[in-house]
Amino acid sequence: MSQPRKPDRFLNIRVHDLSLRPGLSGLCVGYEREEWRASQFAQHILEWLPEFALKHSELVDINSGNAVQLIRNAARRVYESKKFENRGEFGELFLHAAIREVFNSIPAISKIFYKTAQNETVKGFDAVHVVGPPDNLELWLGEAKFYTDIDAAVSAVVAELEAHTETDYLRGEFLLIKGKIDPSWPHAAALEAMLSENKSLDEIFSRACIAVLLTYDSLCLTQHVKCDAAYAAAFESEVRRHHATFAGRNLPQEMDIHLFLLPLNTKEKLLKCLDEKLKSWQTI
Repeated sequence: MSQPRKPDRFLNIRVHDLSLRPGLSGLCVGYEREEWRASQFAQHILEWLPEFALKHSELVDINSGNAVQLIRNAARRVYESKKFENRGEFGELFLHAAIREVFNSIPAISKIFYKTAQNETVKGFDAVHVVGPPDNLELWLGEAKFYTDIDAAVSAVVAELEAHTETDYLRGEFLLIKGKIDPSWPHAAALEAMLSENKSLDEIFSRACIAVLLTYDSLCLTQHVKCDAAYAAAFESEVRRHHATFAGRNLPQEMDIHLFLLPLNTKEKLLKCLDEKLKSWQTI
């Protein structure tokens, strides 16, 4: 399947276990000179911004004459609010990068492009991607929680999963997704057919997955300063423990779920770096 070129890999996929239900990927930012790589990660994650925030037709039309303007537009579409601490767009950007990197997905629509007002938080699924060949597409929907507390993140996302897998909600969301597919996107017809109102949800569920990304301030990350064997063991133990907590909740059974865990040290530190870098992109 043809797809936009991805930024060079930054995150270490330190845990990846598809034998679990839900599946699990533990994503590691790592250290540099005994410091957690907050600034470097912020710089990397914004490299995903153009394909996260621009339509397909805009992406393929980038050239030397409009590149700066389009990148500036992408940054401004995320938000321009001073009240950035409680916004979820960065979590959605982490989720976008995770699905692309781990499962080689292709983004189907840019939710950010369809904001109806400046600084509005967009509702609905946090990601809409596809995986696989055009004649056998899998639909990957996403939910992200950019939190400090893992228990709060789990509780919040479980409640959303329950609400977002109700029949009426899904039918409405699929209708909205179909209306936002860029006609110039190569897989537009295949995805539109997949989401047809005449298709049974059972058939769609058999070719769909919900990707969940949760961040949290990690005890493990505060106790280490380099990626050695001790750190790797502690990291895996921690993310598997949090996966067990999530898996033990009352999760929807109709669709596959894959859990991405992204431990932080800390959200406050990372958010400061992200906000500073985003604002610099907005003024280039």
